[in-house]
Amino acid sequence: MSYWPLFVSISAVALSVVGAIVLLLLPERVTVGVLAVVSCSASALALVSGAATLAVGSSGDLTLWSFPVLGAAAIGTHPLAAIFECVAALVYFPTSLYTIRYLDRYAAQYSARAFSSWYCLLLASVVGLFICRDVIAFFVAWEVVAIASAALVAYEWRREPNARAAFIMLSMSEAGTVAALIAMLLARNSSLLFGATAPAVGATAAWFVFLLSFFGFGAKAGLLPVNSWLPRAHPRAPGNISALLSGVILNLGVYGILLVNLELLPVRYIGEGVVAMVVGAASALIGILYATVEDDLKTTLAYSSIENIGIVMTAFGAAFVFIAAHLNLYAAIGFAAGIYHMVNHSAYKGLLFLGAATVDMRLGTRSMNRLGGVIRILPVTAGLFLVGVLAIAAIPPLNGFTSEWMTFQVLLRSTVLLPLGLRALFALCGATLALTAALAVTCFVKVFGMTFLGPARSQLHETVEATRSMKLGMGLLAVECILLGILPTYVLTAIGRGAPSLLGTDAVINALVPSFFHPRAGTAPLPADFVTTFRALGAQLGSGIPGRGWVVMLRGGTANPVVFAMSTTYLVGIIGLFLGITYFALRWLSRRRHTLRAPQWGGGLRRVLPEMTYTATGFSNPVRVIFDAVFNPIEVENERETIYGHFRSAIRRKREDVFPGDRILTEPVVEAANRVANTLARMHHGRLPAYVAYALATLVIALAIASVT
Repeated sequence: MSYWPLFVSISAVALSVVGAIVLLLLPERVTVGVLAVVSCSASALALVSGAATLAVGSSGDLTLWSFPVLGAAAIGTHPLAAIFECVAALVYFPTSLYTIRYLDRYAAQYSARAFSSWYCLLLASVVGLFICRDVIAFFVAWEVVAIASAALVAYEWRREPNARAAFIMLSMSEAGTVAALIAMLLARNSSLLFGATAPAVGATAAWFVFLLSFFGFGAKAGLLPVNSWLPRAHPRAPGNISALLSGVILNLGVYGILLVNLELLPVRYIGEGVVAMVVGAASALIGILYATVEDDLKTTLAYSSIENIGIVMTAFGAAFVFIAAHLNLYAAIGFAAGIYHMVNHSAYKGLLFLGAATVDMRLGTRSMNRLGGVIRILPVTAGLFLVGVLAIAAIPPLNGFTSEWMTFQVLLRSTVLLPLGLRALFALCGATLALTAALAVTCFVKVFGMTFLGPARSQLHETVEATRSMKLGMGLLAVECILLGILPTYVLTAIGRGAPSLLGTDAVINALVPSFFHPRAGTAPLPADFVTTFRALGAQLGSGIPGRGWVVMLRGGTANPVVFAMSTTYLVGIIGLFLGITYFALRWLSRRRHTLRAPQWGGGLRRVLPEMTYTATGFSNPVRVIFDAVFNPIEVENERETIYGHFRSAIRRKREDVFPGDRILTEPVVEAANRVANTLARMHHGRLPAYVAYALATLVIALAIASVT
């Protein structure tokens, strides 16, 4: 048992806390440079600690001190937390590089020292959260995360909508925290330490723990119906903070759900998995629908985060069902698919938010209806943004494809379940995710096409490309998207090392990554005929490189030796070969014939004006029309103006979509609170005899209660 990864994490926390204090004392001119050094160093330490934990295993819990009532406080490293720590570091490091020059945007109005201090404090609390091994320390770190992230969302505090968005975010986070705290206390009723044996609880208490933890932590993760804060907070936060919200903070809610329902009190009932799977599929579909019809670039990405977390939770829901059905192999695959998609989402959503921040910073708008032709102004940003678009649209061989493909494969494993209704539910969730995937392609064709391609649809001032540090930050995330896509076997091996103990540490590795290259000691060798067949197909190519192989494959029985198989690593070579052949064929053909170049035909018009081109709203209008019942818009303006008698009418119609989270949860609560407030307001009418009667009634009620007790 080695404690050095734990000490590395502690060093990252200490460095961030000290940096947060020192940055408040430094002059403004040196603040950003020091921030970059501190946050990048702390992120690198967190990455080293997480990777080392996955390599050497848990450090065991180290008890710090004991409180008379609250119990012991403990810290330690754990493989499940190590995965999330690595992901947080892989997003925080490039975002910190991007921040160096991005803060120039706010230099004239807001304090860089305040931003830098909250930024470091957020990093310290995130890393600290992953090494906390008791309930009290966990929620102390959780509260610091909530306060620091809300402060960063409200960084432009002079704008009232920003402060309001931060308040809504913090309010919903606190409500979820109360529910999650109750769930953890019930799950740890014998001891507040995470390493203690799970308590014996009845069916009702187990369901209570699951629902409270799922929706309590789900408020942070962005699951329906407790996610209405998310499309409000992301557009108001600075662009680099939006990247952290989607790439790091949402993952904390996912971590909380897994911590309670896989480690502290493992799920026991199929219904728990069904709830997670249905809520996840619904979140995915609703999120991408609202993303598709949105005009604001950052709001579109915020809704897309709801979609991607929904996909993650659908995979986890399927895993919960398989755990309850005692099918741990398929549960391990579901866990791997969900974690893999979460990792991928952090990489490409961080990249997309930084790209959107660059567009907003340089051009002063995020409205896709006003943008267009940005690729001619910001070519490097456009190229890096395209990598993120292809990844989030699940285009192979980038990372989004692999994890979404695995999620569908998990849902298809429902054939091993006996209840017909349960298999039908799996099929329905699979169909929902298929529709979600198709809409995601539509959405991000719109995002890239309407933002970067075509003519500019408004007068955009000439600008310069992003600075080197900003391009470096986006470039690192783009490289992550590529590597996570083309090296899935290495990613799955790391994820397998972080699998919860009830699934088996090697279940994911042995099930999905056959040892075509270098068999591990102590593992059963692959059948000779199996190896011979797949080596003939090229599975042994690259055997000189360290690793187990480049093929993701689930082995079956004798009649069906391969359940599914895929290799984006080999796909890179195939795609490159076909692209090369196509390129040289076109070059050869173009040399053999005379090419006549002429202006494109525009329907008889001499010039197609920008206002004649498709807008983002027009592009997505078919989706809005088809799913109008889902959006359920409110008409806030409908005016018709007649010009010159009967010649022409100007029609102005404005509708606002109501997010389902607001319709289901927020609006009923607000309406009930308003009714209570209005009722109480009628009691304050200024009549002295009535106030005396109130006091007398209160006294009588108090005496009655005292006499009863």
